[in-house]
Amino acid sequence: MPRVCHFTGARTKSGNRMTIRGKAKYLGGVGLKTTSITKRTFKPNLQRVAAVIDGAPTRILASTRAIRSGLVIKPIRRKYAYTRKLAASA
Repeated sequence: MPRVCHFTGARTKSGNRMTIRGKAKYLGGVGLKTTSITKRTFKPNLQRVAAVIDGAPTRILASTRAIRSGLVIKPIRRKYAYTRKLAASA
């Protein structure tokens, strides 16, 4: 299972970790100096949640941003709610 959000498509991104030394000019120093740049990864905060997708509860990976913004619709906790809905529509 890849590390990708089902709703937003958030995935692992790469960037740089910068090591800096010195004192800022506004604090009376001669400025900040970059001493090294190394690669690093930014990983999304993914949670495994049960969500209703195409009318059926399914376990998916969703980012916390998607959960907080209301993109994830959580299923009803009791299974008989789905069977009653199916029986009423038939």
